[in-house]
Amino acid sequence: MKKIAVFCGSSFGAKDVYKEGAIALGKELAARGLSLVYGGSSVGLMGAVADAVLEEGGQVIGVLPVFLQDREIAHRNLSELIIVDTMHERKAKMAEIADGFIVLPGGAGTMDEFFEIFTWGQLGLHRKPCGLLNLGGYYDLLIELFNHMTDEQFIQEKFRSMVLSDGTPEGLLDQFRTYEPPTVKTFLKSEKQL
Repeated sequence: MKKIAVFCGSSFGAKDVYKEGAIALGKELAARGLSLVYGGSSVGLMGAVADAVLEEGGQVIGVLPVFLQDREIAHRNLSELIIVDTMHERKAKMAEIADGFIVLPGGAGTMDEFFEIFTWGQLGLHRKPCGLLNLGGYYDLLIELFNHMTDEQFIQEKFRSMVLSDGTPEGLLDQFRTYEPPTVKTFLKSEKQL
């Protein structure tokens, strides 16, 4: 594993723990020799994680749609900035480049990115780890929802186990090292249905 994509908010959120966690993640990525792949912005948690990697001498690759270049304030000090045409191209490029995906706190855009990558993993379009950095319990309710979807048999346990989570960058990245992807999702009838 060499490159980790991080999905996160373009604001700092309501609690200091989110920014502190983004900085800690950036430092840990650099310490482990892992490059950051992210949305290319200089603001919010996006900017904080990128700045932390850069300050520690690490490599940062930003992927930014052209229409957001001014609105999200493109980071000017990146190792590489890739400009794409659409949000779909942004996600596809990040998925192509990255060896794993970490989700920091964020809003609807962050959830969109996470759920698409998670779904692609279920379908076998990639075999890369996906993890929630659960800073200050931010993702407790989402984790509870995944458990509920599993209990209600809308997600199989083997796919529920794809959603790694930890409250620290170190713990989450350690889980990435030992991650084993499940077999590919199929829509064949189970023995119970036959």
